[in-house]
Amino acid sequence: MKNIILIGFMGTGKSVVGKRLAERLNLEFIDSDEIIEQRAGQEISDIFADYGEEHFRDLETEVIIDLSQKKGMVISTGGGVVLRKENIEQLRKQGIIILLTAEPEVILDRVKDSNRPLLEVPEPLEKIKEMLAVRKEYYNITEYKIDTSRLSVREVIDKVEEIIKNEGG
Repeated sequence: MKNIILIGFMGTGKSVVGKRLAERLNLEFIDSDEIIEQRAGQEISDIFADYGEEHFRDLETEVIIDLSQKKGMVISTGGGVVLRKENIEQLRKQGIIILLTAEPEVILDRVKDSNRPLLEVPEPLEKIKEMLAVRKEYYNITEYKIDTSRLSVREVIDKVEEIIKNEGG
């Protein structure tokens, strides 16, 4: 079976949906950000603080290349994985890419109590809107999109399963 790859901005539900989807399909769940943290021996916020975003993106690409060699997994990627074309090319080799989206206000509500280095600014909602605008063209790399703003996790999983079925998975 091909990998099911969940992409999208932070707070759109990639990890939560990915874990539950993997359980339902009896597949391994991989969170690419967790792999990066394990390999680096530090949290993503510390990687950003100590080495900057470019270094983090290099680590992310290494992990994506490794994951794209495997099959039969549900993979949740970091929100910025789309910023490098090579990441998407790698993920497409073995996977069905599904974009999860959410409205900026919903995203802020979901992530407000978490450690998100890119949102440590005076106006996080404006930063979210700005980042979404910049990334919009990058996120438009797949025909499969699910707006999670008003859906339960179960409803999102049902939609993902429908996509998999249509893909012959």
